Amino acid sequence: MNLINAENVTKAYGPRPLLDAVSLGLDEGDRVGVVGRNGGGKSTLVEILARATEPDEGRVTHARGLRLGYLTQRDAFAEGATVRDVVLGDRPEHEWAGDTRVRDILAGLLADLPLDAPLAGMSGGERRRTALARLLVPESDLIVLDEPTNHLDLEAIDWLARHLRARRGALLVVTHDRWFLDEVTERTWEVVDGRVERYEGGYSAYVLAKAERDRIAAATEAKRQNLLRKELAWLRRGPQARTSKPKFRVDAAQALIADEPPLRDSVELTRFATARLGKTVFDIEDAAVRLGDRRLFERLTWRLGPGDRIGLVGVNGSGKSTLLRLLDGSVDAEEGRVVRGRTVQLAHLSQNLEELDPSRRVLESVEEIKHRITVGKREWTASQLLERLGFRGDRQWTPIGDLSGGERRRLQLLRLLMAEPNVLLLDEPTNDLDIETLTEVEDLLDGWPGTLVVVSHDRYFLERVTDHVVALLGDGRVSMLPGGVEQYLRRRAEGTAPTRAAASEGTATAATVTAPKSETKSGAKAGAKAPAGAAAKGGGQEWKARKELDRLERRLDKLAKQEAELHEKLAAAATDYARLQELDGRLKEIQAEAAQVEEEWLMLAEDVG
Repeated sequence: MNLINAENVTKAYGPRPLLDAVSLGLDEGDRVGVVGRNGGGKSTLVEILARATEPDEGRVTHARGLRLGYLTQRDAFAEGATVRDVVLGDRPEHEWAGDTRVRDILAGLLADLPLDAPLAGMSGGERRRTALARLLVPESDLIVLDEPTNHLDLEAIDWLARHLRARRGALLVVTHDRWFLDEVTERTWEVVDGRVERYEGGYSAYVLAKAERDRIAAATEAKRQNLLRKELAWLRRGPQARTSKPKFRVDAAQALIADEPPLRDSVELTRFATARLGKTVFDIEDAAVRLGDRRLFERLTWRLGPGDRIGLVGVNGSGKSTLLRLLDGSVDAEEGRVVRGRTVQLAHLSQNLEELDPSRRVLESVEEIKHRITVGKREWTASQLLERLGFRGDRQWTPIGDLSGGERRRLQLLRLLMAEPNVLLLDEPTNDLDIETLTEVEDLLDGWPGTLVVVSHDRYFLERVTDHVVALLGDGRVSMLPGGVEQYLRRRAEGTAPTRAAASEGTATAATVTAPKSETKSGAKAGAKAPAGAAAKGGGQEWKARKELDRLERRLDKLAKQEAELHEKLAAAATDYARLQELDGRLKEIQAEAAQVEEEWLMLAEDVG
């Protein structure tokens, strides 16, 4: 049965149409993923299909009585609304409590949130989970999701994928999360140059089929083909499911994959990294770190060597961002010691974008660091690297103030790479990046010789660019996970990993982790999420952490008022030297305290998520 039909749909914002005479349809049971570059028309396509936006030309028809659920990128709620208001509305408790499907959604997405909790002041992840629950509770014939994994952690993404796989009905999803696409979709639409190209299978099948089309037609330039070959090499290395899912000729796919080289020459990269770094990169020994009254780490021991490529995962509040700050020196250990190699040149991409001069041009801001660098065995100019990361032509001369959030993220990463660091810390580097840009970033990192630590909720990217996974499981310890993300999710589901309560309250025993060179990522499928009681307990600790954030904000406001008052008093006492000295001393005390409180707020805000 046909659910939605689009005929000759055209839509333009400006001189060039995003969609140009597009005709397509969605049938009952279809599960379609939509991919394409940022700004290419993906969201516009689903808005038009959902009838949230009218096309300039053409028409969209819906089946009579179609029950459609639509999740937009922005989560909007009524002022003063609670979780219960948004998700359950006026439904009596006996009605929804007796529905196993509704109970599963509440347990899977909202176990750590009280139903009567107000949405005001919640984090982006909590608001996103609430919006998803609101969408999933009613029965629908078709669900349309625009970037559903934004702000979600690994566990929430895993639960959502399993729920959508088990759910009946059609699905249309826009996302840059390639692992998620492979898990929930069976067809792929690529929006490119006003057209919609259609492929059978999920993301892996799309990569394989696209490479086969390009090989037969010989119509793709060498750079783009090389990126696809990198993807093929990754698919070959990954779980068998990646190559067994595609619904086209398996023989052709295997022929494409058969002779692909490895993603990166690990031996050569380690040799280069050792030459640049020596034997010692970081040795953390018996370190203790506190954040306000919270003990994040105690007697923590962790060693990072030259060429180590580490993925760091963990529950919100476990201290991932704080651990990166411990490495970069912006957080000090109260006890123990952190030894940094003498040759370490570190670059840290944090979640908070560094302020750049909005009047500077993109190319100028990169060339002020360096005009050209060597990545792997090739030399690149600043302009060439900018083009690789999506800044083409005149876009390189755009003022920074006119860039989107995703473009600023790309620019910050490139500025870090231009300094040619030998240690790179990346905290959520994939935020706001499209799939094409992600593959470019992955390709650059493949040839980068140094020590790499990545924190990311993008499972595909995390496993693609790193060789080992370690976890902060909420007890302040660093745990090696030979089974990668699958092992992390399995431990969380089985209840063998500490809850967020331990992340906020617990101390850590001594834990020594050195990434073994021989271990590989493998593991069984993760099961259900952690028990609702454990999640609720962890949620209580998150509420405590948020109260601490509120307290710090109030203290900052109070200190700002005191500073303003002191400035007024300084102006009034301009001729009284003794009084000026007294006021100036007090002002410095206030400013120092404000800087300390602000640092505590930033660290806590990053760790809570």
